[in-house]
Amino acid sequence: MTNRSRAPWRVAEFFAGIGLAGTGLRAAGLEVTWSNDIAKAKHDLFRRLNGKIRGHRYIVGDLGKLSSSDLPYDSDLAWASFPCTDLSIAGTRAGLHKGAASSTFWHFIKALSALGDSRPRLIALENVTAFATSHSGRDIASAIRSLNGLGYSVDILSIDARHFLPQSRPRLFLVGVSGAVLDDGKAGSIRPKWLDPIYADPSLRTHRMGLPELPPLRTTGLAEILEQVGDGDDRWWARERVAVFIESLSRAQRARFDALLAGTSYSYRTAYRRMRDGVPRWEVRSDEVAGCLRTSSGGSSKQAVVEVGHGTCRVRWMTPMEYASLMGAPSASLSGISDHHAYSGFGDAVCAPVVEWLARNYLVPVLESAADDSPQDTWALAG
Repeated sequence: MTNRSRAPWRVAEFFAGIGLAGTGLRAAGLEVTWSNDIAKAKHDLFRRLNGKIRGHRYIVGDLGKLSSSDLPYDSDLAWASFPCTDLSIAGTRAGLHKGAASSTFWHFIKALSALGDSRPRLIALENVTAFATSHSGRDIASAIRSLNGLGYSVDILSIDARHFLPQSRPRLFLVGVSGAVLDDGKAGSIRPKWLDPIYADPSLRTHRMGLPELPPLRTTGLAEILEQVGDGDDRWWARERVAVFIESLSRAQRARFDALLAGTSYSYRTAYRRMRDGVPRWEVRSDEVAGCLRTSSGGSSKQAVVEVGHGTCRVRWMTPMEYASLMGAPSASLSGISDHHAYSGFGDAVCAPVVEWLARNYLVPVLESAADDSPQDTWALAG
């Protein structure tokens, strides 16, 4: 497998989308040299956000149909944020094998296999936490077993973006390492107990790397990322629409809302519209963080921003720029980009600060250790 002896470490980004994983990886000192995604619209947004990156190649096309000459043969790390549609509890739950979208994971495995001895030393997968329970755990076991077959031992981590940003966005990360692995056996909050059955499965080759504590979970910060939308801006909903919003709140939700309404300062919350017993209802979060951003597939998938206090309430949809900030790209230039493409691109991405933390504390140390220990084809754990 690929084993270069020095940085900058080279990364191939599969299912790259708009490239936010790459943003986090580059912030940690890694060099993203190859990207692939099937969606041209996401590639267009990638170019808007990143411009031309020297030495970087982005291939738009179906991964399952790429020729061998298009594959990245000189990468140290392969990152893959493959589709969650068939794994998420909000999706079909068709699974890793039967789901039309999530089954593209196997195109990734096929590509790794085609690389042969040029496979990267390190693999990182990202998906929703429901991946761990899809088909009673059989899907994630199948994925780990396929990586084991290619020579990788696998570690499983659960990280919420709320450690870094005012957005509740828990995600699962699988890190595959080639060669002999020294396991420090540590669990902790980054490997919650519901992952124990995976580590306990004797048919799977897994390991645990010692990692530092994550920053505390945020409960505030939403107001800091909100755009200043003036009183006369037509993005604020009309009074009649706000009245319907308030009327749809459940009894418990209304009690919480009324307490905020009576406050002597303005509070900022996000809200989702959900079906409850066949009735559409708005639900306002109790904390000052956003709910998990989603792709733009209708009004119910977007979040509303609620400003409430001093006896008044205003409501509007969250803006594309607020989406970008909540994903760790506050300096993104979205001029000329349709709201739909921005919502879809950012809602379907991975939070850049989470990737940067994982890269600095796990991926880069493993690559550095692997380079130092290459004659023995092993790496030591930090602990």
